[in-house]
Amino acid sequence: MKQFIAFIKKEFYHILRDKRTMLILIGMPIIQIILFGFAISTEVRNVQTAVLVNSADADVRHIIDRLDASEYFTVKYIVHSPEEIEHLLKKNKIELAVVIANDLNRLRFDSRQIQIIADATEPNQAVTRSSYANGVLTKALAELGLKHQVSKIIVSGKLLYNPQMKSAYNFVPGVMGLILMLICAMMTSISIVREKETGTMEILLVSPMNPIWVILSKTIPYFVLSIINLSTILLLSVFVLNVPIAGSLLSLLGVSLLFIFVSLALGLLISCITHTQVAALLASAMVLLIPTIILSGIIFPIESMPAPLQWLSCIIPARWYVALVRKLMIEGVPLSYVWQEVLILLFMAVILIGITTKKFKNRLE
Repeated sequence: MKQFIAFIKKEFYHILRDKRTMLILIGMPIIQIILFGFAISTEVRNVQTAVLVNSADADVRHIIDRLDASEYFTVKYIVHSPEEIEHLLKKNKIELAVVIANDLNRLRFDSRQIQIIADATEPNQAVTRSSYANGVLTKALAELGLKHQVSKIIVSGKLLYNPQMKSAYNFVPGVMGLILMLICAMMTSISIVREKETGTMEILLVSPMNPIWVILSKTIPYFVLSIINLSTILLLSVFVLNVPIAGSLLSLLGVSLLFIFVSLALGLLISCITHTQVAALLASAMVLLIPTIILSGIIFPIESMPAPLQWLSCIIPARWYVALVRKLMIEGVPLSYVWQEVLILLFMAVILIGITTKKFKNRLE
């Protein structure tokens, strides 16, 4: 154990004396979390929608059909209570809900509104989805021959979880996933490959310690630095950007540690299959950085992508982590509502560790 601790101290000293590495590890997360701009908005398609109705009126049915027939919305659920809408939103099964009046023709005092409820954890998308829904509903009312009553029927909107439409609510979870992936995976792979390239890895491997402990001693410092960066991001988010942690802090920390573990496993795998720092950088950029930015939902909504890209995004760990953070941090749902994402990350961790262990042993042979 003393040898293992000595190896960890050595790696810490190596990191701390490299000013460029420290600038990347500590400075970059702070700069990104403060200066990261608005996410790029794209046209929405296939928005999962629920409709709340309390009657089987033909006019109501016509509006639902028009909404579902639009290329922008897919009506998946017909519900009859606000509690069902809240449940579907928290379970991440819908992004938008429409509350339709009981009787559009008689316009009773309790049926003067058609309300649009959008999930504003992604504010740009929430505004776009609400605008599209407003246009479809207004056109459907006109088709019913209610043009002389349109001014009396109010189509109103409501944005949940982020009523002020702050962009920080959207990019903070994405930046968390991007930074943790970059530090844990990319920096770990480069660090180990650098030892291979300079020939010092062989010296470390012939030490009395088991080779796997040598590798772990080089990854633990990055694990610790990732925890520091995670704490920094959360503190800046709460006290500088005023993004609340609506859910359980322990649950958020737990899934973040799991994601860090998955990212470390990816970095170890890259280090086992590459032999130069240039190769590790290229592999990290192609396998981790670019797919994480494009396919994780940080910038582009996944539901707007073609089906093959949606399937490909399922193997990106950051996609599931960003979804977890948005649910736990912004919406405040309990951990039981996101068990599927947690299981997927656990499965990825087991698979990556298994492959990495096999590749590492084969290389030693």
